[in-house]
Amino acid sequence: MSPAQDLYFVQQLVGDMQNFAYLIGSRSARQAFVVDPAWNVQGLLDRAAQDDIEIVGALVTHYHQDHVGGEIFGHRIEGVAKLLELAPMPIHVHKREAEGVQQVTGASAGDLAIHEGGDRLELGAVEIRLLHTPGHTPGSQCFLVAERDASGAQSGHLVAGDTLFLDSCGRVDLPGSDPRAMYESLAALRKLPDETLLFPGHLYSPEGHDALGHQKRTNPYLRAASVENFLELMGY
Repeated sequence: MSPAQDLYFVQQLVGDMQNFAYLIGSRSARQAFVVDPAWNVQGLLDRAAQDDIEIVGALVTHYHQDHVGGEIFGHRIEGVAKLLELAPMPIHVHKREAEGVQQVTGASAGDLAIHEGGDRLELGAVEIRLLHTPGHTPGSQCFLVAERDASGAQSGHLVAGDTLFLDSCGRVDLPGSDPRAMYESLAALRKLPDETLLFPGHLYSPEGHDALGHQKRTNPYLRAASVENFLELMGY
């Protein structure tokens, strides 16, 4: 199997809030990470098992309950706690999100693998770069997934959580949000290659993914020329 065929990538719609969970890994290694395990944890594990893939860790974009489980609006959403019950594994979080993840999910410090922005994880020929993108929450992170083809070129998938949606971006009016930090995070994402495929944390548009280059041309929040312009768009 050539490296360019190694990527295992599944986008799964879950729950009542149009969330996306993801399975990202290596076909040759037969291992994957689950991104934002919530709503139907057993179903995500079953999907991987059907493909003969072992889930070896969870990647958390941010600590909100619809992405990691917990109590919200009087309802209990299953998530990280259920995952740890079914299949104990490291929960990969940005260091600024660790406290929130523990409070919301009940996970212990020992369950968490703490990361800095720029850290990398590898499975087979697949590399996942953890991008710190504060704004929606202090420790929000996106995952840039790449594999090399025979020529050495890289293809890229950006799993953006609630930082960047198709034609929109994440809220910045919640506790811990920071609109100026969001502008800077989006400015950093704009520097990624146009051919990068954007995969958001929610289905808030007719399609589930888009080329980042198209979003650079059409998404008003990515097009904001200055932080003042961005703050105006966000109602500040």
